[in-house]
Amino acid sequence: MARIAVALLFLFAAATIKDANGAELKLMITNGAKPIVAEIASQFERNTSHKLSIAYEGSPILQEAILRGDNFDVALLISSNMDALVKGSRIEAATRVNIARSGLGVAVRAGQPKPDISTVDAFKLAMLNAKSIAYVTSGASGRHFIAACERLGIAEQVKAKGKTLPSGNVAEFVANGEAELAIQQMSEVLSVSGIDLVGPFPPDLDLISQITAAVSANSKQPEAAKAFIKFLATPEVTSVIRAKGMEPG
Repeated sequence: MARIAVALLFLFAAATIKDANGAELKLMITNGAKPIVAEIASQFERNTSHKLSIAYEGSPILQEAILRGDNFDVALLISSNMDALVKGSRIEAATRVNIARSGLGVAVRAGQPKPDISTVDAFKLAMLNAKSIAYVTSGASGRHFIAACERLGIAEQVKAKGKTLPSGNVAEFVANGEAELAIQQMSEVLSVSGIDLVGPFPPDLDLISQITAAVSANSKQPEAAKAFIKFLATPEVTSVIRAKGMEPG
């Protein structure tokens, strides 16, 4: 009975989506949600007559672009960045929905020894012993990582051996042998081949990012945009969210 109920729920959601007229939707997606959207985008297009145009970037960078006036239909951003868009009247606040939660993780190149990061002291020692550490400088994960290192009194040592990008998936540096460790949201780490996940940050140092979705206040396709957000709550998509190392909601 449970399987039948889930199947009926998905069919109902798909039927609801198909009621909307065909549209081209512009999505602005934080890098933390990229593994999810990249996998489910084609399914949404097959279930509907809509087409998706997707821009992936760090959540703070997308916030700035939207506040500057860049056009979009749906945004998936970290909650704090979405708050700024509410204040700036750039989204329809009533359409805002929590989609997923993701913590931070540490990665090494596939087959390499995994340092102990299970406690705060072990994490600190692992960061000091690493020859190089990859992290982003503009995204939430990198900002939090450096703030955590400042708390531990090792920020300058970490910065001196940092392999950084303003935004993007720095786990690729580790996969290519350009850095020993990568620090990033778990969903982004797990999307890169050629790396092994060491594990999550210790709870006292972790950052749980809440990813939220909302429709633009100026969307020319508001019903289609709402249909996409509804699709993100279907059982099919929530199973993808879990598979990407995140928790739905």
